[in-house]
Amino acid sequence: MTPSSALLDVIFFDLDDTLYSTTSFADGARRNAIRAMILAGLRIEEDAGVAELAEVVAEFSSNYSDHFGRLINRLGPAAVGERNPAVLIAAGVVAYHRSKEAGLVILDDAKAALETLHAAGVRLGVISAGLQVKQAEKLIRIGALDYFDPTAIFFSDQVGISKPNPKIYAKACAYAGVEPERAMYVGDRPTHDVAPARAIGMKTVHYTGARGKYATQACDAAPHHALDDLLDLLLVLSDSYGLTL
Repeated sequence: MTPSSALLDVIFFDLDDTLYSTTSFADGARRNAIRAMILAGLRIEEDAGVAELAEVVAEFSSNYSDHFGRLINRLGPAAVGERNPAVLIAAGVVAYHRSKEAGLVILDDAKAALETLHAAGVRLGVISAGLQVKQAEKLIRIGALDYFDPTAIFFSDQVGISKPNPKIYAKACAYAGVEPERAMYVGDRPTHDVAPARAIGMKTVHYTGARGKYATQACDAAPHHALDDLLDLLLVLSDSYGLTL
């Protein structure tokens, strides 16, 4: 339990580009998929295939279930030749999922900070946008699940509200049984993590250590704290919020 003398009852974390480097993983996994598809017979230069796949993801969203199928459609029969397109798609899917085993790794500073906070009895939670099983899988793959209170893990797909709607933060606080003023949110994206969480009264931390693609996004709402290393969060919590770590 968080000490009663502390000014916070729970610290919520974002997942993507906060606990692990989503941007770095996705770039590498997609390139691996294109390489595998080329080895299976897809007729395209690697960089061109990566660029085309990036367009598919941007247009259909990262949660779309058939990126590689849409890629094949866009490239047309000349890129497929006599190959069965299903085999090319499967090659990409297998390579992408193999990349998950090596590429989904918790950031060093996130692991150290979570270990310290968990050991000190600080209540930790997650508020993450995305498909519920997909986001839960990430938590498990990076080995972070046990750090978090199971009653304080929320995915937008389950809540029915997604970022940047402030209601997702309000719902998470209500379901966790805490007042927003006694909750903190740590995330990488100013417009989706800092602004809406601050709007309902939560303390906010803008984290840039994962070098995510949204970390430098312009935003009118200033965070309460800006950190490049999550280990610095420990000092902030001790000095400013009365947590004993």
